[in-house]
Amino acid sequence: MMTGVIWLVQIVHYPLFQFVGDARYGEFHRAHMNWITYVVAPLMVTEAVTAVLILFYPPPNSDSRVLWLALVLVGVVWASTFFLQVPLHEKLANGFDAGVHRTLVNTNWIRTVAWTLRSALVLWLAWKV
Repeated sequence: MMTGVIWLVQIVHYPLFQFVGDARYGEFHRAHMNWITYVVAPLMVTEAVTAVLILFYPPPNSDSRVLWLALVLVGVVWASTFFLQVPLHEKLANGFDAGVHRTLVNTNWIRTVAWTLRSALVLWLAWKV
């Protein structure tokens, strides 16, 4: 699910930030941060918990290297979220800044690629099992 969400955010939602306008940007950004949390927080926590649990209860015929790589990709997503995207959103909470916005869009590719690769691994694992 998060792969679909992140592609929507990367290709549609984040690029639209630049069109909000200064008068309503603060209100828009606060609403974005509030509402998106309801979507992504439960999914990210569920994904992290299941990524750890599957190491302890691996499916038959699964390759432990694939399971570990999938967990590492979850770590990449979480690290990018909390060390890159969250601080950039904190800066954008003070008002739109084109440079910060560009950095947000560009660094968000880390999460987009990581979630896409993770989805490919999980689909491959499901097919193999």
